Parts: sequence; C-alpha cells; structure tokens
Amino acid sequence: MFPCCRQKEKGDRPPGEGNITVNKRNLEEYFGYETLKTVVRQPLVLTDTLGKFDVVVNCKGGGFTGQAGAIRHGIARALVKADVDLKPAIKKAGYLTRDPRMKERKKYGLKAARRAPQFSKR
Repeated sequence: MFPCCRQKEKGDRPPGEGNITVNKRNLEEYFGYETLKTVVRQPLVLTDTLGKFDVVVNCKGGGFTGQAGAIRHGIARALVKADVDLKPAIKKAGYLTRDPRMKERKKYGLKAARRAPQFSKR
C-alpha cells in the first residue's frame, strides 16, 4: 500500500498478500505486544482488506504505542484514498481522527513541565 497514493496512480498498484512491514522488519518482529499488532491491523480487519494490500511503513519518534496508533491512522487514510466507499465505516470507528495529545513544554523555575525542585525547609 502506498501512503495516501502519492507515489503511484490507482491503476498501477499490484494486489498484495497482506504483508505488513515496519521499518524494514516484519510486524511480528517489530511490535512485541499482541495488543499493538492488533491496533495496527484494526483498519484492515474492519474493512475486510487484511489479505488484499501489502503495507510498508517507515516510522520514527515516539514510543511503540504512539507508533502503532500513527500506523493505524496512516493505514486508515490510505484505505480511504484507495476506496472512498470505506470512509463511513473507518470514520465511525474513529481511525481517521489524529491523537491531538502533545508533550507539555517545560516552564521556567521548574525541573520539567510540572515537576518542581525538591523543597528544602532549611
């Protein structure tokens, strides 16, 4: 599957076998937890396209859980680009919504965003 179909036109895509590759490693090798593998496969399972597309992902930054959520979001967007009829089901499941949480900035006078220096009575 090509991300958001930018690299190839719709007719040029060969049928896939259902392989999911993350950072040049198999999904089973990259994610150790079964829950993260399930999160990545959710859009494909929902739309019954698990064996129809090959997914190749390059992912960096964040942790494993954040990467799994980002991959799910990317796969969902690519599926909508591939077939617009899948959009209502994917949108209802909430896979097209980006997670808006970001790291809070560090404030001056504190050690971290909210962590204050250790209090010393004397």
